[in-house]
Amino acid sequence: MRGVADFSRELEVACRVAREAGRVIMEVYGTRFAFEEKAGDAGPVTEADTRANELIVSELRRAFPGDSIIAEETSRRDETRSPRGWYIDPLDGTREFVDRNGMFAVHVGLAVDGVAALGVVYGPVEDKLYAGVVGQGCTLEAGGVKRALRVVPVRSANAVRLLVSRSHKSRETGLIARELGITDVKEHGSVGLKCGLIAEGKADLYLHASPRSSRWDACAPEAVLRAAGGALTDFAGAPYAYDGVELGNVRGLVAGSADALPLVMPVVTRIARESGLLR
Repeated sequence: MRGVADFSRELEVACRVAREAGRVIMEVYGTRFAFEEKAGDAGPVTEADTRANELIVSELRRAFPGDSIIAEETSRRDETRSPRGWYIDPLDGTREFVDRNGMFAVHVGLAVDGVAALGVVYGPVEDKLYAGVVGQGCTLEAGGVKRALRVVPVRSANAVRLLVSRSHKSRETGLIARELGITDVKEHGSVGLKCGLIAEGKADLYLHASPRSSRWDACAPEAVLRAAGGALTDFAGAPYAYDGVELGNVRGLVAGSADALPLVMPVVTRIARESGLLR
């Protein structure tokens, strides 16, 4: 019988570099920083993104030289497809960073054989660090206190507490909420922070209907959420592969408790097909 993989070193390094990147981000956050818009309506980029990206990538290369690294702000992405791949979003929620609302996070995720295995999501404004290893549990460290997290059960679709993107609103999410009778809908920034809230039991479901997200947005949040007993899929209910072949999350994101997803997926998938998100 195979033993449980030991990711203790990987988790320690990921937590450390996420916190270090958070310090760099907050240094920039306290200044009158400038930003540029990326080509192709891909959102803004700041000095905080690039400095945090460089720090995380260099530290991971030093610690795990045989692993591949795919990071949002690295222009030449690693073409070596190792069985182990790190997916890095140095500043998830740059639009929120620019708007100075605090809803942004550092993502450090590790996929093994194409499956999210380990994730760290760090929100530097509130000093909240979510860390999870799939099959081995999820924790939140905040205010110097660490506690285990587990998603909470939900019994009916209309009782679902739904999170949607603050910066990427979509007609589809409104249609889904109305058809399911969901009335508790809140906007929030950062994929990682929204998945963290679900892991904490403060929400049940997150829908992102836009195709404009990528694997570095999803890997760490998926690992955190799955470690807490949740799930993350596309709008067809299928998992995304972290194998370096496809980087865009072109079929949307659905994240939630294991109880919530079966209640909503038939409606989610149908509306996604009708809208053309799924073909």
